[in-house]
Amino acid sequence: MKRIVHVVGLMNRAGAETMIMNLYRKLDRKEYQFDFIYFTEEECDYDNEIIELGGRIFRISEKNSRNPIIRTFFVYKLIKRESPFYAIQCHQLFSNSFHLVAAFFAGVKMRIAHSHNTSDVNSESFLGRIYQRFAKIIMSRFATHFIACGENAGKFLFPGNDKVVFLPNAIDVNKFMIEEDGVKRTLLDEHKIGKNTIVISQIGRFSPVKNHEFTLNFAKYLNDNEVDFHLMLVGDGFLKNDLKKLRNDLSLEKKVTFLGIRQDIENILSNSDIMIMPSFYEGFPVVLVESQAAGVPALISESISSEVDLGIDLVHFSSLDASFEEWYNKLKIILKEKRVSVKQRRDVLAKKGFDINSSVKILEKFYEK
Repeated sequence: MKRIVHVVGLMNRAGAETMIMNLYRKLDRKEYQFDFIYFTEEECDYDNEIIELGGRIFRISEKNSRNPIIRTFFVYKLIKRESPFYAIQCHQLFSNSFHLVAAFFAGVKMRIAHSHNTSDVNSESFLGRIYQRFAKIIMSRFATHFIACGENAGKFLFPGNDKVVFLPNAIDVNKFMIEEDGVKRTLLDEHKIGKNTIVISQIGRFSPVKNHEFTLNFAKYLNDNEVDFHLMLVGDGFLKNDLKKLRNDLSLEKKVTFLGIRQDIENILSNSDIMIMPSFYEGFPVVLVESQAAGVPALISESISSEVDLGIDLVHFSSLDASFEEWYNKLKIILKEKRVSVKQRRDVLAKKGFDINSSVKILEKFYEK
């Protein structure tokens, strides 16, 4: 059995982590096994499942991971202690450079840099740009292989590199294939939401890049204009209390529900009329693949790469500089559109490589080579 150690920081229910777990569940674990390096001592959402699947979790404390040089030393020590590893796969954007250096000196032959992003907030500062340029050079020298979730993510982290393998953020397609006449509205009953109420969902961690503040202010606009709607916010994060306070300050307690971390995203989508994603930037969000598989339209910011649109008329873009009136007008138009059939959704996702069964075969062949 060949063990691949993934450097992830932590394994909560977020985009990249969900993608890794989707692959892990389908992987031939007689041939390959995943291990994980965390930079936290806290319990994470996927810990129990990782252990059940035969994986190991190695923890480096936050204290020993704040400084990148010290973190590099601890990653090196960990790899040497727990070796052998067939490969290391790094998922932490520019921090990948430090982890790849550690793996090189620890003797790991296959060193994979994996890109999940198309932008980064640190690009706005001079020192941030210097750090990013340095990190890209280090990655190009110390990584032996390169993976990206999409073309733009590859260009962002590995500019000029023609050896990048594209591995779509694949999902278990069958799980999200909601039939036109088989939608379960259990959440609506649970939260006493009317049948004619427009249900809007935003799924993602509560962090600045996801721009939940925009969503709540948009909800205030809808409420002020007497729109019959209900907003469901799914996820967790350090901004949760601030966002709950903002909801209360805007007098939206009856219109906005915080659902926390959920394992049943397919159920959330089946109860949603539309999904909203006003992010400042994204890589290739898994949840947008899931929403298109479920046939749920999404209204998203133009800051997100256009490649997230799989071509089945379910993804619609709007500028963050546009007025709330423009966002609402687009929302109304979207809600009038005809649902996309299960067959069309299934065919498109399979053709474009977003079915996890085909994606895991690509990854296994990649490891094999």
